[in-house]
Amino acid sequence: MAKNMQPIVKRCRALGISPAVMGYSGKSKMGSTKRNPNGQKRRGRKSEYAVQLNEKQKVKFIYGILEKQFRKYYEYAERSKGVTGEVLLTTIERRLDNVVYRLGLANTRREARQLVNHGHFTVDGKKVNIPSFLVKPGMVVAVKDSSKKLPYFKALFEGDALRTLPKWLEYDEENAAGKVVALPARDDIDFDVAEHLIVELYSK
Repeated sequence: MAKNMQPIVKRCRALGISPAVMGYSGKSKMGSTKRNPNGQKRRGRKSEYAVQLNEKQKVKFIYGILEKQFRKYYEYAERSKGVTGEVLLTTIERRLDNVVYRLGLANTRREARQLVNHGHFTVDGKKVNIPSFLVKPGMVVAVKDSSKKLPYFKALFEGDALRTLPKWLEYDEENAAGKVVALPARDDIDFDVAEHLIVELYSK
């Protein structure tokens, strides 16, 4: 049965991102035209605050993060060495639910978050059911042995769900496991975002 993806599409349109970034493939009814190729309504010029807020909302929506947790990621990035905006993005990229999605073990981040919550994955052999768990280099994320027999994972393994891996991950198809071989870099973020605008927003 096909799922109604209209809320996702509408939110993507409002934020100016492609549904493909969310893991949804196929044509979406975004009202695209030659005069309005991105399917977005024409509006007046946005204020500086509105532009900055849009960038923050974009990242929160893509990764499925609420404001309180996003603020914590920002505060961590601000205290860390390196460019604050880049550290913010690469830290969020290390979330377990995102790693599960990146490995192709879930079709979307939203689906990955649910699967992690239900305890279908292990990290270094131990069950972890916290989607926000941050992986580190050397860690191995795997589908729990008992979960491999479930219809969902059987269909996933038999299909062609594995997407192009970022260079900081390796995937062992035989064991349905992925290894974190490095920290993600800024160029591993595969959607358009001006993270410096998020920093400017929080710096006010």
